[in-house]
Amino acid sequence: MQAPTEQATTAARRETVSIKDVKKFFGPTRALDGVSFSAVEGEIHAIVGGNGCGKSTLAKVISGILPIDGGAVTVLGETPNSPAESRAIGISTVYQEVLVADESTVVDNVFMGSDSLFTKSVSYDEKVARTAQLMRDLSGEDVDPHGLVGNLPLGLKQWITIARGMLSAPRLLILDESSAALDFDSTERLFQKMRDLRDGGVTILIVTHRIAELVRIADRATVLRDGRDVAVLEKQEITERNLLAAMTGEEADAAQGSLVAPQPQSDEITMRADGLVLWPNGKSFDFELRKGEIVGVAGLDGQGQDSFVRVLAGVQSAEAGLPFIMTAQGEVTPVRDLSDAVAGRVAYVSGDRKREGIFASLSIFENMVMPLYAQKKSGGVLGLIDWETLNTIFDRETRNLMIKFGVKSDRITSLSGGNQQKVLIGRGFAQRPNTIVLNDPARGIDVGAKTELYKHLRSFAESGRSVVYMSSEIEEFIGFATRVIVFRDGAPFDAFDGRRFDTKRVLEAMFGQTDGSGLDTVYGLTPTRSANAGDSVTPRDRKIGSVVYPPADGSLPPIRVVQTQPDPVKAFDRSKIRIVEFGRDGQIARQGRP
Repeated sequence: MQAPTEQATTAARRETVSIKDVKKFFGPTRALDGVSFSAVEGEIHAIVGGNGCGKSTLAKVISGILPIDGGAVTVLGETPNSPAESRAIGISTVYQEVLVADESTVVDNVFMGSDSLFTKSVSYDEKVARTAQLMRDLSGEDVDPHGLVGNLPLGLKQWITIARGMLSAPRLLILDESSAALDFDSTERLFQKMRDLRDGGVTILIVTHRIAELVRIADRATVLRDGRDVAVLEKQEITERNLLAAMTGEEADAAQGSLVAPQPQSDEITMRADGLVLWPNGKSFDFELRKGEIVGVAGLDGQGQDSFVRVLAGVQSAEAGLPFIMTAQGEVTPVRDLSDAVAGRVAYVSGDRKREGIFASLSIFENMVMPLYAQKKSGGVLGLIDWETLNTIFDRETRNLMIKFGVKSDRITSLSGGNQQKVLIGRGFAQRPNTIVLNDPARGIDVGAKTELYKHLRSFAESGRSVVYMSSEIEEFIGFATRVIVFRDGAPFDAFDGRRFDTKRVLEAMFGQTDGSGLDTVYGLTPTRSANAGDSVTPRDRKIGSVVYPPADGSLPPIRVVQTQPDPVKAFDRSKIRIVEFGRDGQIARQGRP
């Protein structure tokens, strides 16, 4: 409950948002089923709940985007019925999707919608100057206002949408999962900006699944469940346990925090890379992935960790080197592209569902099982798709991930953002991979779904398969990741043992404040080589042979040569090259021997 002094302070502040018994239906789906909500000036008010509980719908109702089917809405003394009306009375919304025009410049994206059809708000030069200053203040980087947005990383695109929302100096700012694409450092800068706006009397509504963020930033929190408001928590009541209990209707499971990260039962390698280089002129490094482990990948935004997981999954190419899949039959297969990865039973799940995940015009069912069409066929040469098997797979994955939907033939865009992300995760599991690579997959999904995802990935690893899991939330790795590799400047910077995970040390590594000694340990980049580091022969010597020299007393040298089988991975690099010189007529003038 609120203390008496806090109650008096809240009562003295003007109410800016009043929602009373609001209903909003989408066909048979009750997105909002009698929600009541209020907010006052000068506060950060969080709207919390599971996927599909109505959070984003409520934000769109307040923004004037969605008309209501019942109840009353008053915002800043008005009832907005369109985005234009909302903007006119001082409402600004940053939506869950990163809405930018990739083919346009940064300045055009920031000022999108600020000009009317026949008049301009400010001169172009002033727009450029304000864009440069605003992006520097928000992102901490000098961003070229004339640069194309399509060439920027996802984190900077998110900052562009936030800059657009703050451009008009709003009286009510709504942030719908706006920190989802931001790393820890960027999120802290956003929080500081939110506090500054709050102290200036702005009402801020924040929709997020990151409970750790709510505890630090929110002054009040309203919890939604199944389209209804079920609790309002004051500052001192906003704890992970209270939020989870209100969101699920059950007491939080305290055992989750005591879980121990899965450990591989052998040193059998399922994937490896030698001499991998991610950036031009970047550092090269080796990597091993063992069966039965979960490798966490972290780093500040844009430090190479995204490129690393995409290279492992064949989504993009490295500057040098290749990952290789080690099969149970002893074969070594290079991963040059996505088709190689799929053939090697490596699945990829992207966190950027809009650009790399969903097919917006297709159904929920098609989005999940489409990769299986070629595999699940019947009818011999007719090649008929086995719909019965696909329906069974769809039902299993939607049940396991608790995906909320109406009819599976509905377009995937009918789902909430979190449920869309669950469909992509289900698609990855449906392919029955040996290795699954996840690129910030929990962005935008609720705590309950995250818990289920961790449970499935843990079971996946304990069955002898492998997981590479990149996340912008380092708390996700606690009791979950076998080891965590931190990237900086396009290469691994340090590594940590998941059994003794310390978030403070990981943060220090992300900012370059550790010595990087973890990379050469058994929980580093190459665990099997590091495990043998104490032998008389180094891992590199094991590959090429070495000589143990005689004792110092001058006796005859007991020379011992250590020799092993040739490295099958290196064999791929020993291709012959023939130099051919052509004349002016296009005919071969001279050629050398291979």
